[in-house]
Amino acid sequence: MTPRERYFAVLRGQPSDILPRIPILMQFAAEHIGSNYGAFASDHRVLVEANLRCAEEFGIDQLSTISDPYRETSGFGGAVEYRRDGVPICERPPLLDDRDLGQLPRPDPLQAPRMRDRVDAVRSYLERSGDRYSIMGWVEGPAAEAADLRGVSNFFMDLLDDPGYARELMARCVETAIDFARAQVDAGADTIGVGDAVASQVSPQTYESLILPFERQLVDALHEMGVIVRLHICGNTTHLLPGIATLGVDIVDIDHLVDLAVVRKVLGPRVVISGNVDPVSCVMRGPPEDVKAAVARCHAIAGAPFMVNAGCEIPASTPPPHLHALCTPIAAQL
Repeated sequence: MTPRERYFAVLRGQPSDILPRIPILMQFAAEHIGSNYGAFASDHRVLVEANLRCAEEFGIDQLSTISDPYRETSGFGGAVEYRRDGVPICERPPLLDDRDLGQLPRPDPLQAPRMRDRVDAVRSYLERSGDRYSIMGWVEGPAAEAADLRGVSNFFMDLLDDPGYARELMARCVETAIDFARAQVDAGADTIGVGDAVASQVSPQTYESLILPFERQLVDALHEMGVIVRLHICGNTTHLLPGIATLGVDIVDIDHLVDLAVVRKVLGPRVVISGNVDPVSCVMRGPPEDVKAAVARCHAIAGAPFMVNAGCEIPASTPPPHLHALCTPIAAQL
């Protein structure tokens, strides 16, 4: 089977030769080809080359466009600074000092340079690999983008002190996420990843009353486009699982802090669980035999459907044999 064929076989509940491997690579991939994180985040040609070469070398089944959380923020007017060996930063979020939503433009994904660069990455993947791999586009979730625009502390205060404003801001974020996703789907993405990491820091009540409705709006819009939806929320999301179970997402990335048995019980038998090998203590520090054992253990606990992944991004200093171990072919089970 090709990587894309096995990916969709597992999603459809059909037989697959092995479990799909879908780890998230960013700085690791950049440095593995002799480049750096700043180039990876600022130039889709570096991102595409790095991920393609890693997919071929390590046996990865999905090509990702994720690089950092500030693509949409840049489209909204935020100034992004690239760092050679670190995640890009936006030191002054557009709404940090002035809450007026009227100052925000509606970004055009084909005109805003950093958004267009991600769309170009999708197109380049398709041109270079055809239908061999699954191609995952990426958008920020409503809470994550709202926090990027307001600053994390300000956004958390908004949720408590002015939930109406927080809702209005997240509505604007979802509007742009849908536009951005559609441009990536039109370019050839078959999956859209949704990153909403800051959601793990709120209570179940706040999540379900304020954030979840906007995540659901986004997920529904993505499914209307005919694509697979992969939800990625870093950290301990145990308290969010009942809400996540109502979203109808296809794949859920699970961090190493969460019990996979609980995840399967709450999310049910149809959602693909992806994870949750500890990316630092296990994948980075190894040894390879422990990485293989951890993947097998995660698969045994989560059951099918399952895809191989670490709890979050593969750390840059991970020895290549450890990533090979993570991606060791494992027979799939129905």
